[in-house]
Amino acid sequence: MAQHTSMDGRWRTGMAALGLALALAACGSGQAPQAAVPATYAMDDFATVRKFDAHVHANTHDRALVEQAAADNFAVLSINVDYPAFPPVPEQHAVALDLAGAASDRFHWAATFTMAGYGSAEWAPRVEGELEAAVAEGARAVKLWKNIGMVERDPAGNLVSIDDPGLAPVAGAIARLGVPLIAHQGEPHNCWLPLEEMTTDNDREYFSNHPEYHMYLQPDMPGYEDLMAARDRFFAAHPEMSLVGAHMASLEYDVGRLGEFLDRFPNATVDLAARMAQVQYQSVRDPERVRQFFIRYADRLLYGTDLTQQPGDDPAEFRRVAHETWLSDWKYLATAETQHIATIRADVPGLALPREVVDRIYWGNAARVFGLEAAAE
Repeated sequence: MAQHTSMDGRWRTGMAALGLALALAACGSGQAPQAAVPATYAMDDFATVRKFDAHVHANTHDRALVEQAAADNFAVLSINVDYPAFPPVPEQHAVALDLAGAASDRFHWAATFTMAGYGSAEWAPRVEGELEAAVAEGARAVKLWKNIGMVERDPAGNLVSIDDPGLAPVAGAIARLGVPLIAHQGEPHNCWLPLEEMTTDNDREYFSNHPEYHMYLQPDMPGYEDLMAARDRFFAAHPEMSLVGAHMASLEYDVGRLGEFLDRFPNATVDLAARMAQVQYQSVRDPERVRQFFIRYADRLLYGTDLTQQPGDDPAEFRRVAHETWLSDWKYLATAETQHIATIRADVPGLALPREVVDRIYWGNAARVFGLEAAAE
């Protein structure tokens, strides 16, 4: 990482020298020098910068999400998921079509599929047909959830891994459709630790209240490294496919290891959804290491939150939470301001990433990965 610090230092020195040269040239020509553009954004820039949240879940026809996105200058990717706590997949699909029709400039969506009937001769052709139809309707990606690897079983009773041969026809179909596969494999690294060793209070609270999902207590289930290895085998087998590792590819606990993952798989990007606190936990301990990670991999990171609007949620409260979440993350990534992060019980200074890095993470990468209009320069 030291070499990247040096490179960043040379970049800053060069930009400063260029700015000075331009100012001197303007003075020599009799023109008043123009004010230099700040190297970083401020909180006041939040509303004016175009942004994209690449990981939300709109599970209701209510317009609160798209209304707040418009207010805060966001577009979003709402991801359908075969998750028991969400409405059935057909209902999520109907919501996506409705909201995309109402706000095509702000709302985009990702399709998914169910594992019902997996192992039968009809399953793969059915899923392929459904995904082809979804992409024709405007789906920007396809989501594959953690139930593959941790829940679903084949007719013989074996857990289905992401690299199971039975999934190969569907993976091939997604590649042919030319849309990214968003893969959520495993859980946060904290899931395999005892409660007292977890790094964030939100994980500690969740797994304390849901011990059935706490893999530290489930030694008969696949281990963390088993799931990561299966995911890596799948990624290695599909170099032609655009792949997105949801939730920082479940490598959120170590930006160094995540960097190695990105180096190994040049066709992969990762989103930051629901893992900012784990990054901030590292940032408090070694802020420059985390900052240099974001700068080095600026083209491989997608901003995302995992904001979820469920049927029956209060729209005003959802809008408040969405705005505060987006504002807090902007403060951390784009500015040098310090804020208190309750889930890690620490005051966290912002990374003050360069403007061009923020622009890529918040818009340019999503425009490229999900086929949106070209990012503004």
